[in-house]
Amino acid sequence: MSALFAVSSLEEIAAVAERQVEAAFGARNARLSWVPRAAAESGVAGGGGWAGRPEPHHHVEKIEPRPGWRRIVVDLGIEDANKHALLTGDWPAADGVPTLESSAWSQFCGVLAARLGTAMELAEQRLAAERLEKTAKLQTALFAIADLASSELEMPEMLARVHGVVGELMYAENFFITLYDAARDSMRFIYFADEHDSMVVDPREEIPASEMRSSLTLAIIRHARPAMGPSRLLLTEFGLDYPDSDRYGPDSADWLGVPMIANGTVRGAIVVQSYDDSSRYTEEDRALLAFVAQHILTALMRKQAHEELERRVEERTRELTEEVRERQRGEKLQAALYSIADLASSELDMSEMLPRIHDVVGELMYAKNFYIALYNAERDTLQFIYHADEKDPGLVRPDEEIPAERLRNSLTLGLIRLGRTAMGPAREVASMLHVPGGIGLGTPAEDFLGVSMIAEGEVRGAVVVQTYDQALRYTEEDSALLGYVAQHILTALERKRVQGELERRVEDRTRQLAAAVSELREQIAVRERAEEQLVHETLHDSLTGLPNRTFLYGALERALSRQQRDPDHRFAVLFLDLDRFKVINDSVGHLSGDLMLKEAGKRLADCVRDSDVVARLGGDEFALLIEDVQLPEDACHTAQRVIQSLSEPMHIDGKELFTSASIGITLGNARYGKAEELLRDADVAMYRAKAHGRHRFEIFDERLHQEALQLLDLEVDLRRAILRDEFEPHFQPIVDLRGGHVLGYEALLRWRRHGRDLLLPGDFLRVAEDSGSVEQIDWRMFERTCREVVPLVGKGGYVTINVAPRHFRSPALAQELLDLLSAYNVPPERLRVEVTEGALLENPDQVSATLDTLRNGGVLAALDDFGTGYSSLSYLHRFPLHALKIDRSFVSALRPGDRGGSSAVVRAVLALANTLGMEVIAEGIETDSQRDCLLEIGCEQGQGFLFSRARPAQEWTARANQAS
Repeated sequence: MSALFAVSSLEEIAAVAERQVEAAFGARNARLSWVPRAAAESGVAGGGGWAGRPEPHHHVEKIEPRPGWRRIVVDLGIEDANKHALLTGDWPAADGVPTLESSAWSQFCGVLAARLGTAMELAEQRLAAERLEKTAKLQTALFAIADLASSELEMPEMLARVHGVVGELMYAENFFITLYDAARDSMRFIYFADEHDSMVVDPREEIPASEMRSSLTLAIIRHARPAMGPSRLLLTEFGLDYPDSDRYGPDSADWLGVPMIANGTVRGAIVVQSYDDSSRYTEEDRALLAFVAQHILTALMRKQAHEELERRVEERTRELTEEVRERQRGEKLQAALYSIADLASSELDMSEMLPRIHDVVGELMYAKNFYIALYNAERDTLQFIYHADEKDPGLVRPDEEIPAERLRNSLTLGLIRLGRTAMGPAREVASMLHVPGGIGLGTPAEDFLGVSMIAEGEVRGAVVVQTYDQALRYTEEDSALLGYVAQHILTALERKRVQGELERRVEDRTRQLAAAVSELREQIAVRERAEEQLVHETLHDSLTGLPNRTFLYGALERALSRQQRDPDHRFAVLFLDLDRFKVINDSVGHLSGDLMLKEAGKRLADCVRDSDVVARLGGDEFALLIEDVQLPEDACHTAQRVIQSLSEPMHIDGKELFTSASIGITLGNARYGKAEELLRDADVAMYRAKAHGRHRFEIFDERLHQEALQLLDLEVDLRRAILRDEFEPHFQPIVDLRGGHVLGYEALLRWRRHGRDLLLPGDFLRVAEDSGSVEQIDWRMFERTCREVVPLVGKGGYVTINVAPRHFRSPALAQELLDLLSAYNVPPERLRVEVTEGALLENPDQVSATLDTLRNGGVLAALDDFGTGYSSLSYLHRFPLHALKIDRSFVSALRPGDRGGSSAVVRAVLALANTLGMEVIAEGIETDSQRDCLLEIGCEQGQGFLFSRARPAQEWTARANQAS
């Protein structure tokens, strides 16, 4: 027992226990071992087996290892990492076998188990301490690497210290770091330390990857994975066993390299290697080096980024410094130019201004020797208006004009002749300018800088600075600067000259202006009168002299504003035009029409007070604004006076002309907000007056307002109906009056208004004509009729369509109708067109040509409503008409036994038609007596409510199907 307590490690405890079992308990082959849990539970220990898992310290009898011996396995109840501690021994079968009942054996097993538990706890604590020590060591290393990366150390020293940190974690006597550039496919060994390889590495040298194809370092970069083992084996593993592999250093006993990867891209590698077989790397070293490698890569990237940032900061600092210098020079130059401009515009005399300009130039460059020369091309002379020279102070006088011939050896004249900048020693400048004598006038300068003053392409002079000191030299910057200054000096001198000239001219001009002021005042007065006339013409009608629409709008707006301020204020607007003025204008001429308008304007002005407004709106339209109307009757009285006044005869150019007026009246109230609304409603009332017979007036009221709204709604609904295709033909039969059978049908327009009753043409056709949509409606009617012709009449009848006069204005009407028949496969003889007498009268030649084209194409024509128009019977033979349709007004007046009146007219029409070979169809037959009268007279075709009202085509085809 004391021996068990004298040792501490598991190995020592096992050795003591094995000896004690053999010595004290007579066993042989005693062994204390650790087996996996699965093996212990399945009974595999020492080659034997048992069923079930024994309790701790329980003896388990096994199979005999050899005759006469028995093997006992004891589970001590101690486990570690899924392993059990088993005590195994062989005992002679004849001898006593220790059992749990044996106190010595039980005590021994208990103490052994306790010692094993204690030893295991100590081992675990040591392992934990070692792990903590390694973690702390690794953390310290990483902190050290991070500190080095952010330090001010140069890269070589920083990497050497990183090497030292890695060396504290593993064997790293031989250590190098390489960076890989994927774009250029090259490597750079930024750090290299090897005890057996004396290769000198330049960290800035880029080595192409093609030159290192058998390098293990390049291999792990290419494969992006670490590698560990002897270098020869790794070369074979990567397929790099080239004959020149030894050029990358001696073989290593153990080699460990890991790639440095950032954002999925290999940026380089870190390698350690050992030439000693005793120094081998483990998996733990590989994991540790990979971990450290990423931190080293981060450190390198941070260091590179820091160096790049410092480089950029340094470059930007230099740029900014240069910008500041340039800006300072610019500001200095700008200040100098401003000073020169200020001096040029000052009241200073030239003798005082030029020295100050010299001082300004002296602030920009060396200018102790400075002069300004002006050149007069007309007289070919030079004038040195300013001259300051330390060697030749009195060489020229400022007020003297020197002929150019006297200065032919002068550098200044040569400079002016050249017309550009010259710089350098006087002798070189003289040679460049081809100046005779070779040095110019006066003392030769060590350095000369002269620029020409040029304006509008001509050399006007020169500005020169020069130095007699060999240490002073002018630069290109001085040349550019003096060029700027020279042009500003020229501008200043020119401004000074112009200012003096201007002052003289101002004096002259002042005297001239004084003389012109009186004339100008007269012109202003004339202009004011012209403007007043222009304003009057803008607001008045040029023909009648009455206010125009613009003036009226302003007056109406003021009346509305006054009514808003004072609700008791009342006013009225009268809108009128002259009845039949167009007929008068067309018959007697426009000149007489203008005279009638002027006379009408005078009469209207006589009908109102001076405070009221009479305006001509255009054409024959006039409007009156009557202020302070107390009752509607006041406006009515004014309207009656106007009608009475205009109805009296007018004597125009020796003719007595008559006209009348239709007047609409609007009473101002709070409902109106704009002048347009007042005129609009007065216009509506005027048209109502025209509709009621003319020569009268109407007051706009709510009823007219509602009618106007309804009319607007009807126009909108008409346009929607065209889009919805709501117009459809209804067919009224044309029958044989004797037999009663159907000869054909007349297609009549109907509007199946959306959500409302069926409408007849009289309910909407006038509005359609006014809104311009009637032609679209007609053509949709024609198309739908053509669709129904063949199913309706088959092969034995015809359908007539009504073609309004406006369609005959188009020369293409006939061809368009024929094309429509062709599109719907309708035989031409199944369709007839009906025209009115108005169409024949409006454009007889065009109508005749259209009917001829239709007749040649197979389409016959009928004259509708015959007897109600203005055409004479003699017109009929001019047109290719097939039939005449007697108007219903004649049919409705027929009486049995009547020989005169309508009967006589119908007889005459029949006689005329028979003479011309035309058919006759009577319209509007409503009674049997009317039919009998027509048969008695000789008319055998007709249509009307007696036979049927107009019905949809489906009803007629349905009846035909039932009859068949």
